Amino acid sequence: MMAFSEITTPKAAALHLLCSLSLLVVHWLAWNLYSWSLITHTSETLGLCLIVHGPIVIGVYSLVRRDRQHCSYWMAVARGLLGLPVGALVMAFGAIVLGAPVGIRYLKRTAYWSLLMSVFTFVPPACVFGSSRVDWHRIFAHFKPEESLDALVCLPAYGSVIGAWIGAWPMPLDWERPWQEWPICVTYGAVAGYWIGGLASSVFILIHGPVHVKED
Repeated sequence: MMAFSEITTPKAAALHLLCSLSLLVVHWLAWNLYSWSLITHTSETLGLCLIVHGPIVIGVYSLVRRDRQHCSYWMAVARGLLGLPVGALVMAFGAIVLGAPVGIRYLKRTAYWSLLMSVFTFVPPACVFGSSRVDWHRIFAHFKPEESLDALVCLPAYGSVIGAWIGAWPMPLDWERPWQEWPICVTYGAVAGYWIGGLASSVFILIHGPVHVKED
């Protein structure tokens, strides 16, 4: 017999709060343990962010996978891990096409940034929807979240991409500031957009009602 569990507004808010707090923990660890910042040690800070934030995102979004009857928790985790490099390749390609610098000097930074953006964008839907072409097409190609679970996944992704795009604006300006280096301001913009998208998804669920997820 199939039962349904509800992902209410408080649960959705708790999910995004946990993900957001993990980014704050990264900042605290980087500064207090290693004296790193995104400006002074870009690659190292991005790498630490992946180590801390990535497993949390995969873990919590695997809990809200759509069809629990046919997909176990660990299968959802595996889907998230598989989605991570695929999303990173897409993000790296898009960034380079839009003008991100190339070369050995920026290779490590671009790789870490692309992996982090994949955690923001590709990993959650991979955990929740798997390879369902219909779901991916609906929320990313048509931008039509039809239910609260869609918003839980796609709004933070939209926010991070839009935030990264806005954050890239100061890069070409001739201000000669350290934070204009790739991908520092882009990362700050992506994180800010990710937080705003998470808040927006909680508001969406508050308005449209709880998410119903199938259980065994």
